[in-house]
Amino acid sequence: MPGNFRAIVYAEIDPLTGKPRYLREIAKTYADAKVALTKLQRQVDEKRHPRTNITISQVIAQWLEVAEHEDTTRERYEDLIRLYITPTFGAMLAGKLDAELLEKFYARLQRCRELCNGRHRSGHTCRPLANNTIRKLHFIFTSSFDRAVRWKQLGVNEAAMAQPPAFQRSEPDPPSPEEVAALLNEAWTDPDWGLLLWLTMVTGSRRGEICALRWCHVDLERAIVWVEKSNAHTKNGVKEKRTKNGQHRRVNLAPATVALLAEHREHWKQRCASVGCTLDADAFVFSLSPDGSAPLLPHSVTQRYRRLAMRLKLRSTRLHALRHYTATELIAAGVDVRTVAGRLGHGSGGATTLRVYAAWVDEADRKAATTIETIMPTPDPSQRAPRSPYEKIAAAFREDISTGRLRPGDQLPTYAEIAVAHNVAIATAQRAVALLRTDGLVEVARGRRATVMPMTEMTD
Repeated sequence: MPGNFRAIVYAEIDPLTGKPRYLREIAKTYADAKVALTKLQRQVDEKRHPRTNITISQVIAQWLEVAEHEDTTRERYEDLIRLYITPTFGAMLAGKLDAELLEKFYARLQRCRELCNGRHRSGHTCRPLANNTIRKLHFIFTSSFDRAVRWKQLGVNEAAMAQPPAFQRSEPDPPSPEEVAALLNEAWTDPDWGLLLWLTMVTGSRRGEICALRWCHVDLERAIVWVEKSNAHTKNGVKEKRTKNGQHRRVNLAPATVALLAEHREHWKQRCASVGCTLDADAFVFSLSPDGSAPLLPHSVTQRYRRLAMRLKLRSTRLHALRHYTATELIAAGVDVRTVAGRLGHGSGGATTLRVYAAWVDEADRKAATTIETIMPTPDPSQRAPRSPYEKIAAAFREDISTGRLRPGDQLPTYAEIAVAHNVAIATAQRAVALLRTDGLVEVARGRRATVMPMTEMTD
């Protein structure tokens, strides 16, 4: 280059290509070139120079190839690499990455995940990337570069010198007792769904753990549930794996929960009999398949809960908030923290985890089971305010019957008259009368109008 000087140092053979490598640096003066030459020679002598012209994408790809990750964790890392690392650094030589460049990259992501230049443009709103997500990116950089150093492809792990954003600890967001009451009243209109949420709260199970629960894990005679597996929803489907901390745990149940599970199992036996099979011990406690052979999809459980929470206008729409409810209510009720940690499956790893579980006293956990069931409100679907048109119509007739405006033996209007009076379809009127019939308030016969039943035949 005219007017400049170039310092060149031989840096051994590239193990990937088999060709000789050279370190080069351009200086404006001869004196600067001599300084650069000395610096490059020192890097080679101290083996702090890159051993190969490997790119950042190659460094990360070879790390993913040998690193051991759960499927869901690997998929998360692959998404982060595809969205943020590859577009910015993919073709860059790994030896050119330094702490300054990484910290500037992290700072820009904290302002906008699309790495915009900060100028206003139509249709764009800056959305910062969460600090904890940026820390995952930092982990990818440091772990992959550390392996490249061990494999002698890089001389130093520059990524480890960068400072990631501070960890943001999320605060627990448990629902209030009033919100839990509304939640259970609404959910129990579908007994299977209601029991799933109830069991999630009384056992403190994670989403994947409750979806992986099989009947062989439930001991109703001893009032115990064994939490041994967890289901993860990957791109290839549902995969059964170990629990989050790899520990099996035993959770005691109170009598009311045992009764609910016993009734639930009887219903499953009847369902299996109706399709010509028996309930297998390995069948899932919660399933949409007729024989219970297929688990619920964890993502579907989360989505259903979110829709329910949004409909009830709860403060938090996260299913995980139910675990927060269990923990905070038990601690507030005086249950010792170690028992709560054991019940929820919290572990810190190593000797501390073993010490916590060794001190987990069965009687204390039995007290915890009774405490959480005592605290939780009893579900009563009848207390749910009518929402659908047919429920509102049925509620109006129910009030007329209870106040005596409609006496036993009185006939209800025809379906057509009900539909006109309430400005609904005839099918909606039929559903309203069917609901009254289910409640034991009216008698319906073919070709006759619905008739109010005598008080002695009415059910509570």
